[in-house]
Amino acid sequence: MNKERLKEIMFDQKDVFNRKKDLIKRDIRLNKYLDTSQVVIISGIRRCGKSSLMFLIKEELELQYLDYCYFNFDDERIIPEISVLEDIYNLHIEVYGKEPVLFFDEIQNISNWEKFANRMYEKGIKIFVSGSNAKLLSSEISSSLTGRNKLIELFPFSFPEYLRFIGANWNLEHLSSKAKSLLIKDLNQYIQTGGFPLVVKENDTELVNGYFQDILYRDIISRYRLAQVNEIKQIGLYLLSNTGKLFSYATLQNISGVKSLSSIKDYLYYYEQTYLFFYLKKFDYSVKKQIMNPKKVYTVDQGFANRLGFNFSENKGRILENIVFLELRRQGKDIFYHLDKYECDFLVREGLEIVEAIQVVYQLDTSNYEREYRGLSEAMNTHNIKRGLFIVYDVDESIISDKENFEIIPIWKWLLT
Repeated sequence: MNKERLKEIMFDQKDVFNRKKDLIKRDIRLNKYLDTSQVVIISGIRRCGKSSLMFLIKEELELQYLDYCYFNFDDERIIPEISVLEDIYNLHIEVYGKEPVLFFDEIQNISNWEKFANRMYEKGIKIFVSGSNAKLLSSEISSSLTGRNKLIELFPFSFPEYLRFIGANWNLEHLSSKAKSLLIKDLNQYIQTGGFPLVVKENDTELVNGYFQDILYRDIISRYRLAQVNEIKQIGLYLLSNTGKLFSYATLQNISGVKSLSSIKDYLYYYEQTYLFFYLKKFDYSVKKQIMNPKKVYTVDQGFANRLGFNFSENKGRILENIVFLELRRQGKDIFYHLDKYECDFLVREGLEIVEAIQVVYQLDTSNYEREYRGLSEAMNTHNIKRGLFIVYDVDESIISDKENFEIIPIWKWLLT
């Protein structure tokens, strides 16, 4: 690539990078990533704030303008060849007279990038990379960078991050009735809009539709050179309309018109690799049965389900369940669902043992109390858990019986504590 043109693009991108403002600290303990000599990989869906996190890391490291090199490879002006990585590195040394700390955004667009990253690691050059394709990152990590990388999995804003971003600060120890009402108002807005930074900033859920289109056309259709655009789109929209539910390959074949079972499995895999969807397994001590059993689907941000899914009255509970799933993922929990005679939304495993059972209910009242309790109780008895947890939006206190083997907590309190 022409050297002067590349230099111009490098300066353009660095100027854009340095115009970032109004950023909040994410709920990630950065110290272990700042102090390590390993390659740090920030992985997550498009538009969730990966480049902003890079900027925050740059600030934490107290790097001056000439100390670091930033480049975003999701730029149509560059030729995506591995040689461009070396060209950018050498250009920085030529311009600033010193080796840089490297910040490379959307690195998955460069084939064999891990070989360059490995060579920089050998030279003692600090390097941070981001990517929005889970397969690409994981497959490359497993080859050249085994034992030489640290991974940050980034999501859209959690509820505490959302509150910080909008400037709301609630003291749960001293919460008046008015403050509680305002807190719940913020929660309702978060449930509706989700946590994508720009969506929250502009209060514009229409942006989510654009994100879905980018994922569909750029990360799936273009990357894998596929022709069945409408069919793949229908599968995505169906899953967004059924978050928190079991799904079957047969249903996806019917709604999409795709006859090939292997194609259905491929499309689900492609969606998963973009971080748009997660598939939750039923717990079983047999790994083979875990793989064979039906899975439940969740999306990376409830804004997708609200904006693009079909809205039914039961959706409120499913959206709440999706939010709880995401928070458990953020916490790094190993989670499954329980299903025997009854269903329990989440089991949390530590080592070889199931240590927690969680049931998520939007409104816990006389119409659903016994059913929801049976699912939670069955999961607790199956796995010898002494105390279960209901996470609710609201509860009718009059229905609580003398059963004392579970706790009920409002979702706002659970998310904030």
